[in-house]
Amino acid sequence: MDARLLEILVCPICKGPLVYRKPEQELICKADRLAFPIKDGIPVMLEEDARKLDPLEEVAS
Repeated sequence: MDARLLEILVCPICKGPLVYRKPEQELICKADRLAFPIKDGIPVMLEEDARKLDPLEEVAS
């Protein structure tokens, strides 16, 4: 994932910052508790494609 792209990407719902999870290939919005997938190096920033985080799932910054 390109570091410059990570700097400008925000959550499409709340416009908040995202956390990059490299092993899972996901971008996490802590506020909305959603995980947006990264497919073939391209972030899929659609709410309907996002995974809802489990309430017990920790999100490191």
